Amino acid sequence: MADDHKKIWVFAETDGQEVADVSLELLTKARKLADQVNARVGSVLIGHDVADLADTLFSYGSDDVYLIQDPALEAYTTLPYTHAFCQLARQQEPDIALFGATSVGRDLAPRIASELQVGLTADCTDLQIGSHEDKVRDKSYDELLYQIRPAFGGNIIATIVNPETRPQMATVREGVMKMGEPEPGRSGELHEVDVELPGDLFAVQVQESHRAEPRVDLKTANIIVSGGAGVGSAEDFELIYTLANTLGGEVGASRAAVDAGYIHKDHQVGQTGTTVRPKLYIACGISGAVQHRAGMEDAGTIVAVNTDPDAPIFDIAHYGIVGDLNEVVPMLIDAYKENTK
Repeated sequence: MADDHKKIWVFAETDGQEVADVSLELLTKARKLADQVNARVGSVLIGHDVADLADTLFSYGSDDVYLIQDPALEAYTTLPYTHAFCQLARQQEPDIALFGATSVGRDLAPRIASELQVGLTADCTDLQIGSHEDKVRDKSYDELLYQIRPAFGGNIIATIVNPETRPQMATVREGVMKMGEPEPGRSGELHEVDVELPGDLFAVQVQESHRAEPRVDLKTANIIVSGGAGVGSAEDFELIYTLANTLGGEVGASRAAVDAGYIHKDHQVGQTGTTVRPKLYIACGISGAVQHRAGMEDAGTIVAVNTDPDAPIFDIAHYGIVGDLNEVVPMLIDAYKENTK
């Protein structure tokens, strides 16, 4: 039985009338962490008319759902959400609080950390539980949250701990944590929380909102063909599109290709783009910097095409082709068509 005094929380971000995928991914991870330390998993659900989402949160591993509802909270604004979360956190004293590294999470989490005077690690790529020995203070700590993320331009992987302050806070990018399968019928405790919302919190009001659908759905794609700076131009990216269309896949890109203006940022794969796990990932003209590899190295099969035989992408590729993509890609297209007649 879980210890009621140990709490791992996930901020349950809503996307329209659904729980955002990143929150469900974090719940899956929180459940695993909680089982290690015998803790309860809680979801903080803030908004208006969102009580029906509690069942989804329970099914993905929540033991508790803290429901804060008010018509004034229907649209996200920084100050009211920060105030509501901090009021609840001071009452319940969670050990860990996790947020998606979305536009909302990146706005909300630092405000909460500042208000509660605790540490925050942004854009984590992994979370683990472990111990820490402070040799300067001659103190040891157990069951800390290891907040793991690339640092110094991706040249090292840093493990960060907050031994003294609570909650230990981190933001995690969408797609980094693998979403588990829901457990229909799983139940938990729903806590309806009343918070005071002074009028001065509403200095900013949302008059209307517009939502743009993404140009591409990389997260669910089974096949992704990505192009990098080596493609050469936006016009030459048509070759990448042709291969992707032939295979029935989606088009991805490295940050270098996006920064060069070859393709829209929605196609970006990597640490500062989308994390993907397709069955097949074909990297064309991508050198394989650690920031890009962090977003695609869990693909089932990786095929790399590059003129540089020493390109880092070959270190993780299952199949490597050293050659000019303008020659290799048409050959791949022809070979696929020939073998699928």
